[in-house]
Amino acid sequence: MSRSVTRDALVAEARSWIGTRYRHQASVKGVGCDCLGLVRGVWRGCIGDEPEAPPPYAPDWAEAQGAETLAEAALRHLVPIAREDFRAGDVLLFRWRELCVAKHVALASSATTMIHAHDGASVCEIAIAPWWRRRLAYAFCFPGVRD
Repeated sequence: MSRSVTRDALVAEARSWIGTRYRHQASVKGVGCDCLGLVRGVWRGCIGDEPEAPPPYAPDWAEAQGAETLAEAALRHLVPIAREDFRAGDVLLFRWRELCVAKHVALASSATTMIHAHDGASVCEIAIAPWWRRRLAYAFCFPGVRD
């Protein structure tokens, strides 16, 4: 089972990935990761072994399947919270377009910022601008989080 972890520890671990280059399906700090790989790395750094290995996935996996695969996986291992109630250390899932499945994941670093990885850039911390807030589909808390 998971151990207790603080929000500060989750954010510090995510920040330690800043500058890691984008690499599809990767999850190696300082070498490469995609958005899911970043969250997987934070899990390993703060909680321990990953609860399940993700299957191989193509960049267009969500469009091809049409299922909320990422949200379903999050529901198996994270604690769902109301989207508007997220806090630092929580996991955020986004839809690129309305009516599309959620396929981007980030870690909130505050109520107004997040850390994420996306194609063509390194892991970075950005403002959660209105564009992102409109696309926020789900929010989750890591198991065992304490303030």
